[in-house]
Amino acid sequence: MAHLEISCERDRLDRGMILGFLSQTHWAQGLTPTQLDKAIAHSLVFGAYRGQRQLGFARIVTDYVSFAYLSDVFVLAEARRLGVGRALMDAALAHPELQQLRRFLLVSRDARPFYRRLGFAELRDGERYMELRREPAALPARTWSWFRANKNAA
Repeated sequence: MAHLEISCERDRLDRGMILGFLSQTHWAQGLTPTQLDKAIAHSLVFGAYRGQRQLGFARIVTDYVSFAYLSDVFVLAEARRLGVGRALMDAALAHPELQQLRRFLLVSRDARPFYRRLGFAELRDGERYMELRREPAALPARTWSWFRANKNAA
């Protein structure tokens, strides 16, 4: 494969391509441009490029101290099995601001063998983990009335 570059530059991302790909996946189906922009703005992002063409994407949600969540990782079909995914993940895991993290989580239905080769494993204490799962459009929004009324109480 010709020279591959990994970049964290948000302005370089091909948001149209990313949205087109993610909106067809089982995990981000129906993603809107506004939602994608917000996710990118609040994440450490990685793009894989050959020349000016973006071939892959990954984003990490983190506090930069102890925890990170890996999300939305993909490589275009035409670039799979050429080392793009591995290069993308090697760069993400080697990022200098993520070296002190104690925990790096991800959820994967189809790529678990790939992530195992990178050092990921099933949760050691999986019975301790919990989630609040909801469909945002199906539930009424929680109110922040307590927060607004008590924001100076702390």
